[in-house]
Amino acid sequence: MNSTDAITIQHGDWATLGPVASEIRRVVFIEEQAVPRHEEWDGRDDDCVHFLAWQGERAIGTARLLPDGHIGRVAVLIEARGLGVGRQLMQAAIEVARQRGHTHVELAAQTHALAFYESLGFEAFGDEFLDAGIPHRNMRLSLAG
Repeated sequence: MNSTDAITIQHGDWATLGPVASEIRRVVFIEEQAVPRHEEWDGRDDDCVHFLAWQGERAIGTARLLPDGHIGRVAVLIEARGLGVGRQLMQAAIEVARQRGHTHVELAAQTHALAFYESLGFEAFGDEFLDAGIPHRNMRLSLAG
């Protein structure tokens, strides 16, 4: 992967982006983080706006925006971490949420990623909990103003 290739973000529906997004999620969540297959594939993808991060011809990250304003399934391939891919995916999802009239967005962040989401303006609320055996906290970002 050439780190000088610009990162571009594409968004669309599951029928269009699902085959590529699902492969990234399989690698990151099921293989790398050992999330059980039945927990990763929750049946909600058809209702979401999906995002893919591309570097040149290669997809390197994904995220989704649920109809209720939750952002989830944010995943970046290990070799592309540290390039700002997650930040660009999040900014794209936040912008689409804003365009759709959401007053805020929420997500369940893995606790190791709290500082990343805080850097985007998210604030944690509620207690820590386990999801697929991984510690998480809920976070919210107001889109008002």
